[in-house]
Amino acid sequence: MSARRVVIWRHGRTAWNAERRFQGQTDVPLDETGLAQAEAAAEALAHLRPYRIISSDLARAHSTALALARRVALEVEVDPDLRETFAGQWQGLSRQELEERFGDDLARWASGSDIRPGGGETRVEVADRMVAAIDRALAETPRGRTLVVATHGGAARAAIGAMIGLPPEYWAGLGVLTNCAWSVLQENVSGYGPPWRLQEYNAGSLPVTALADDR
Repeated sequence: MSARRVVIWRHGRTAWNAERRFQGQTDVPLDETGLAQAEAAAEALAHLRPYRIISSDLARAHSTALALARRVALEVEVDPDLRETFAGQWQGLSRQELEERFGDDLARWASGSDIRPGGGETRVEVADRMVAAIDRALAETPRGRTLVVATHGGAARAAIGAMIGLPPEYWAGLGVLTNCAWSVLQENVSGYGPPWRLQEYNAGSLPVTALADDR
């Protein structure tokens, strides 16, 4: 049985990324660097011959997805459930402002505590909607094909943690994703272990077929 692949792809850089400003669900577009990052990443990801491309409806993720869609002659299917974490009153604040005004909560949230940043969503809530969106797309993705998911850094980490079966308190062990980097999950068709295996994380190069690690 052929395994499906899911490529979870963070959007390119925005001006707020460069300023270390918390974006959340604020609709900030890609800057010039981000547009160039999207084109370069799309050139590589096109070699995976994606079957479907789904994207957050926020401009920075959608523009990133379009760079790939143009190369592989696919439509981008938009799903708002792929948005970044809603972070309420934290959105728009710089890192320094967050540390000054919400230092304790910021530290707890960054370490994986199940709190609501700025009164917004918990990481588990974000993971639940992300995985639901990915599952909907997979329901119409044949065996052996690749689904590309253009989304956001925090939402991507939560989805990956959930898909590989990590308890939520360990999701913080997944490193911060670089702008326009991707992670590759491969369906586990063996019938043993978690349903998805993490093949690449925070990557900028294509996956290489690996032999079992005991060979």
